[in-house]
Amino acid sequence: MDERILRKTLLNIPLGGLRTFEQTGSTSDVALAWAADGAPDLALVCAEEQTSGRGRGDRRWFTPPGTALAFSLVLRPLPGEEQSVQLFSGLGATAVCEALEMRGLHPEIKWPNDVLLHRSKVCGVLAEAVWMGEKVDSIVLGIGVNVKPEALPPPDQLNFPATCVEAEMGESVDRPILLRDILQALLTWRGLLTKDVFSNVWENHLAFRGEQVEIRAEGFPVRTGLLEGLECDGSLRLRSKEGRAFTVQFGEVRLSPVL
Repeated sequence: MDERILRKTLLNIPLGGLRTFEQTGSTSDVALAWAADGAPDLALVCAEEQTSGRGRGDRRWFTPPGTALAFSLVLRPLPGEEQSVQLFSGLGATAVCEALEMRGLHPEIKWPNDVLLHRSKVCGVLAEAVWMGEKVDSIVLGIGVNVKPEALPPPDQLNFPATCVEAEMGESVDRPILLRDILQALLTWRGLLTKDVFSNVWENHLAFRGEQVEIRAEGFPVRTGLLEGLECDGSLRLRSKEGRAFTVQFGEVRLSPVL
């Protein structure tokens, strides 16, 4: 994206700074380093291409040049947000959902951090907290959105079906405007982060709600349950076949529908 056009498009977004790259390893790595160097709240890092983009765990995020949105936002916790770090993945996913809904699409959130269109992944969100002792100093929210078909990884590199915004819309997408709409939605929902209205909207977007899902976590047996919704802290609420309610906390958890 042309930096001049990007700055003009984001003119009304109260960014704490903007750094753009034609190519970088990972926008989140750049944002984490910037945060350590004192980046203010809402400092934004964007890249046309990522060579080492990452998702949760050791999974990579494929970002060829000019095909996607790849950006990371530095967030300095505001009063009341310090105890809500676990909600920021949902904040990013909800903001992406709202921007896609503005384009007539019907996104869902595959808990805790993926956005789906027609049950195929279009976006990944990664929230990384930087701690100073027992206090959260900053949160880097990395978001990658597949915009063009060329953004999709080769089939042999997929661990979940994938799609892109343009394929779902059937038309070209202005990436700077999509980015602006995501950031604007994020700012709106951030102000409601600890309110019931936010958790309700997040819950209403949950993929596989009312369906049997599998929960896989390294070192633990596979658990199966009916996905019922979210708890107020953003953890997932399920019910076993025996009728016992249980919750799944944030962490390295993989959720998939029972086929």
